[in-house]
Amino acid sequence: MFTRRVVLAVADLGFVRRIIGSPRMYRSLVRRFVAGETLEEALEEIGGIHSRGQRVSLDFLGEKVTEPALAERVVEEYLHLLSTGLPQVNGLDATVSIKLSQLGLDIDREFCAANVRTVLDAAARAERLVRLDMEDSTYVDATLDLYCRMREEGHENVGLVLQAYLRRTPDDVRRLAPYGADVRLCKGAYQEPPTVAFQRMADVRTAMLELSRSMLQGRFTLRLATHDAALIGDLRRMLEELGQRPADVEFQMLLGVGRSLQRQMTDEGYPMRIYVPYGREWYAYFARRLAERPENLRFVARHMFRD
Repeated sequence: MFTRRVVLAVADLGFVRRIIGSPRMYRSLVRRFVAGETLEEALEEIGGIHSRGQRVSLDFLGEKVTEPALAERVVEEYLHLLSTGLPQVNGLDATVSIKLSQLGLDIDREFCAANVRTVLDAAARAERLVRLDMEDSTYVDATLDLYCRMREEGHENVGLVLQAYLRRTPDDVRRLAPYGADVRLCKGAYQEPPTVAFQRMADVRTAMLELSRSMLQGRFTLRLATHDAALIGDLRRMLEELGQRPADVEFQMLLGVGRSLQRQMTDEGYPMRIYVPYGREWYAYFARRLAERPENLRFVARHMFRD
């Protein structure tokens, strides 16, 4: 967790932003994890993913929007994505991920709810699921409240994300159980204090295993999101104990992370969904990817100090 704090602090320095945002670094480094700045670039990326027999979750990057006009432009992008973009890739199994702070949650909750309804209605017409991405712990209550509200209004094509490292997540699972929620369960990527989140990776792995078992034995549709090979091994053994076949359980991974493991699990019959982010507001997302894994830091260092 110390490394994560340091990396995020360094990544926020102006000169580091300028270096990473330079054309050479963007092409050689950022594009490993981000599909591009435009929908057209993202569609080219997901075409390749689709050809490998994998599924897609598409995310238009951005967060913490404070101007209504910007949130409305985000809605327009998702409407274009759903009506024009995704149909270009025939037979693509694709969901859409949205961040509530990008749709105006920090401006006004009713304004945000209206924007979410607009996206959900368009997704329903396109027969797509929309997943409410989870942000830092200060947004969890509002995200769960809006999810429950949308379900109670009759929107069936909405899922959400839960983070195993948050100490509160078992209570959130109990709250969501009556809805038969479609949940993407991940470890968690934000810097949180010890009172809020587990700090030891061993504790996070244990929490993810316990939560997974509980949700699989309940009414949930569970999507397991991790690149941790050891944890994946433990999850697979648990799935076998519960009588789950590989084809019954979807794993999810991020674009550019664990690519050999993605291919291996696809070859072994596990449905694999790749989270594909795109857009000009890529820096905060990219910084979190750097902070998550030492491999990513070494990758950056090789590129930053190359002659």
